[in-house]
Amino acid sequence: MHIEENFSLKRYNTFGIEAKAALFASVESIDELKEVLNKFPEATPFILGGGSNMLLTQDLNKLVIHINLKGISIASETEDKVCIQAAAGENWHEFVLWTIAHNYGGLQNMSLIPGNVGTTPIQNIGAYGAEIKNSMVSCEALEIATGNIVVFTNEACKFGYRESIFKNEVKDQYIILNVTFELTKTNHKINTSYGAIEEELARQNISNPNLREVSDAVIAIRQSKLPDPKVLGNSGSFYKNPIIPRIQYEEALKKNPNIPHYNVSETEVKVPAGWLIEQSGFKGKRFGEAGVHDKQALVLVNYGGATGAEMVDLSKHIQETVFQNFGIHIEAEVNII
Repeated sequence: MHIEENFSLKRYNTFGIEAKAALFASVESIDELKEVLNKFPEATPFILGGGSNMLLTQDLNKLVIHINLKGISIASETEDKVCIQAAAGENWHEFVLWTIAHNYGGLQNMSLIPGNVGTTPIQNIGAYGAEIKNSMVSCEALEIATGNIVVFTNEACKFGYRESIFKNEVKDQYIILNVTFELTKTNHKINTSYGAIEEELARQNISNPNLREVSDAVIAIRQSKLPDPKVLGNSGSFYKNPIIPRIQYEEALKKNPNIPHYNVSETEVKVPAGWLIEQSGFKGKRFGEAGVHDKQALVLVNYGGATGAEMVDLSKHIQETVFQNFGIHIEAEVNII
């Protein structure tokens, strides 16, 4: 382990924003992590995973710790189910593919989501009708103040839509070390009803898909809409889909009769933020080096030279315009730092 000064974070964030860390260390074991924390006991470290869900707007005048813990193992299993523990530094998509290769079901709808395993409970990531909370059993996390390792059960994580205890009550107090998932070995639940999965499977003439075929369909859909961050800087969906009171949706519907929605409960509906942004005229628009992707309006992109501040300005302009047009506030899913 080596601690570096004035370290460039450009290749450690998928937006490709140039920003520097005053101090930087990449740790590959829990012992190394504890060593770094003990070396800087007064520091409030910035914990860096895959860098896929953040927008850097400034240099970080602090200690940045890159969590590079690796390892996948079976924690327990029965005839029908298996609990898999994955270290925080494992690439999420590669881990999903690993589960599918072993015929373990539960994560296939979340294929190709960028980032690492350790950040998935923080955001309660999800896609195509699946969320982390549906399959996560627990996670182990190191308490920064004490060095103690604490187990958070699924219930203790207080999951919500793109929310968890790690974004609220205990924010910046813990570093997630590993996550354990309960997956199926038999009688897999195949969910193809969300988004365009059924259309993609029909296009491939698949009527009774297996885990891999569902995953392949999700990958094909995402690749058709989302740019590769190695080619065009982005962090996937920039905004959450707003969940609003049904009465508010009905009011908006009077002025805009084509607004799509998904029922969340008897009193709430979810409105696709991408549709609101596209209808507001932003899809494919470029503002200097910042812009909105031409295939998916939810995705803000860095064409190469945008600063974090320019990306934030664009995001706020979109929020204000959508609110003016529809009376609906869209909230950033990406962490703005």
